[in-house]
Amino acid sequence: MLLSEEPWPGDWNRASLGLCTLQALQGGPTYGYAIVTALASAGLGTFKGGTLYPLLTRFEAAGWVEVQWRPGEGGPGRKYFSLTETGRAELDRQRAQWSNFTATTHAFLATTAEQGEPS
Repeated sequence: MLLSEEPWPGDWNRASLGLCTLQALQGGPTYGYAIVTALASAGLGTFKGGTLYPLLTRFEAAGWVEVQWRPGEGGPGRKYFSLTETGRAELDRQRAQWSNFTATTHAFLATTAEQGEPS
């Protein structure tokens, strides 16, 4: 687990949240707080429900996740989210796309660093 000394830039978090949320769902049905905890534990920063739940709603509308209410153990029920087959395919597609993007970005930054500052 790699933890950053300082928070990642907000733009980076917003860009990667969807993909990382799909990845968090790959292990099976889970609920919002567990997703937020998994992201934080991975060193990706902290996210609020007001950011995560609209994303999960969009995923549900896209057919990427299924939602199920489960009774709570000694408390209120929880909404569990799980990937559909379409969601698994989307995770694979986005993972490959992200890998290509980060490799391209890394190569560009390395080339730019080798060239030095533009005059």
